[in-house]
Amino acid sequence: MGRNNRSIFTYDTLVHAASGAAGSVVAMAAFYPLDTVRSRLQLEEGRQSKNTLAIIRELIAKEGSCTLYRGIVPVLQSLCASNFIYFYTFHGLKELRSKRNQTASSDLLIASIAGVINVLTTTPLWVVNTRLKMKGVGVSSERNNNEYTTLCDGLVHIWKYEGLRQLWAGTIPSLMLVANPAIQFMTYESIKRRVVASLGGAQPPAWVFFIIGAIAKTVATSITYPLQLVQTKLRHGDKCSNLPPDAGTLQILVYILKKQGMKGLYKGMEAKLLQTVLTAALMFLAYEKIARFVFRILLHKPHLR
Repeated sequence: MGRNNRSIFTYDTLVHAASGAAGSVVAMAAFYPLDTVRSRLQLEEGRQSKNTLAIIRELIAKEGSCTLYRGIVPVLQSLCASNFIYFYTFHGLKELRSKRNQTASSDLLIASIAGVINVLTTTPLWVVNTRLKMKGVGVSSERNNNEYTTLCDGLVHIWKYEGLRQLWAGTIPSLMLVANPAIQFMTYESIKRRVVASLGGAQPPAWVFFIIGAIAKTVATSITYPLQLVQTKLRHGDKCSNLPPDAGTLQILVYILKKQGMKGLYKGMEAKLLQTVLTAALMFLAYEKIARFVFRILLHKPHLR
């Protein structure tokens, strides 16, 4: 379909989606051990908050280097599906709008809609891979041990033994966390537009995309981290003592605040910031390079719009 038809189903949108998915997989694979550290800090209440490098050394010494990559395959599968849906929806909705009307507020709205669609369709994938990543490390409940090893098996197992509702555990904080990628994409697109404008419409060098991506993710993660902490606990099925099994987002936030103080709400944030900022920066860099390459080779376009 031609660009003038203003359809969400365009070749351009497909290229953006595939590039975003590929870029996210490359970035996560590169920095996956940092995500492992983040998960362990968020879920293991007894683990002390040390610097990221110290925890990596501790995990390797006690459990072997393989523990840093536990669950990487389902995470990459989930991330690929999640980012394909997000990038496709985001850029598809942008196609429907006039280029003249692309502002920070419109980017925020479009990114929020894309985030809601992404959460509702991919939450079951993240529930399973959170369980797989933490299997056999002490915080996993008995029902999670050795019953499934793949994403597909996990989806079927949880549906069969815990109910369909459990596959969408953590959906409420996830919907609240739509603000994270929305803020990230709004910040990224806004800075990118200004940089391109300052260069007279020319595309900036690759390292600029890395810096812009890092800034955007730092802003988003710093604002929304406590909700990410609760989201991880709910997805894992982590039960807090003195709380009912069906405790919600607000109850868990208050519980952590009372038991550990403000510091508890930001436990693991150093590892999370390091992982997400580097991953997002590399993801945006890879995305821009892949998309530009495809447009140039296949469509003979000199640059992205």
